[in-house]
Amino acid sequence: MKKTLCGLIAVIIALGTGRSLGSTVTFEGLPLGNPGTDGSTEYGTTGTYYWKGSSGSGSFTTQGATFVNTYDALYDSWDGFAYSNTVDTTTGGYGNQYSAIAGGGAGGSSVYAVGYQPFSGVWSMTLASAQNFSGRGMFVTNTTYDALDMENGSGFTKKFGGASGNDPDWFKLTIQGWNGGSSVGSVDFYLADFRFSNNAQDYIVKSWQWVDLSSLGTVDELTFALSSSDTSTFGMNTPAYFALDNVEAAVPEPSAGLLLLLSAAGAAALRRRKK
Repeated sequence: MKKTLCGLIAVIIALGTGRSLGSTVTFEGLPLGNPGTDGSTEYGTTGTYYWKGSSGSGSFTTQGATFVNTYDALYDSWDGFAYSNTVDTTTGGYGNQYSAIAGGGAGGSSVYAVGYQPFSGVWSMTLASAQNFSGRGMFVTNTTYDALDMENGSGFTKKFGGASGNDPDWFKLTIQGWNGGSSVGSVDFYLADFRFSNNAQDYIVKSWQWVDLSSLGTVDELTFALSSSDTSTFGMNTPAYFALDNVEAAVPEPSAGLLLLLSAAGAAALRRRKK
């Protein structure tokens, strides 16, 4: 009885002060190994792995968040989200598509998500229940593949800034929030930006950067899209990848009526305790 009462009082105090009950979606607990039915494969140095969905599950879930994944066994290809603990920041090209250019996860974590834009369908992260993103967000960075492609160019993509460094190139991530099937807004974040008049300000993101999603408010789904200044007849040339870690949200604040009900329940419990 005492523990229950203390717990109830703690909840009332937390809610009464307007403090939300927060949560952070990380990827640390997800299985990685080689070989395995989880679809992970060893890559690079011993002990680094990635999951690409070759088990055919269609998604993976961690801490109440589900990330879409589509795997094509015929071509051994995937899109949507994978996850990884690879750390190669120097090898360019498609063969290194699972490494974050930051060399590991955000805040010292080892496992993070890798996103690859689908050719069709929804590229989404779905939450088990609606979450409030006011004052919260997520960490993102480039993968080694797209960062080095933008920095150096390739046979298919251009070097950002061009030969002179003056080309106004950019690579943008758009995160759109949804609640109950309705859009609640979107947030743009530039993973590379060469539009500055002073070339010294041009950048390609190579560390984990915080994206504030406060403007979205309460959502139960996030969808993602990448766009670039480097395009051709067939679409975007820049490799359509980014890395994601530590998504922070909060349980929505209760209504005033619920606060009043909890307060009354706490008072009643205290009276019973005294008797």
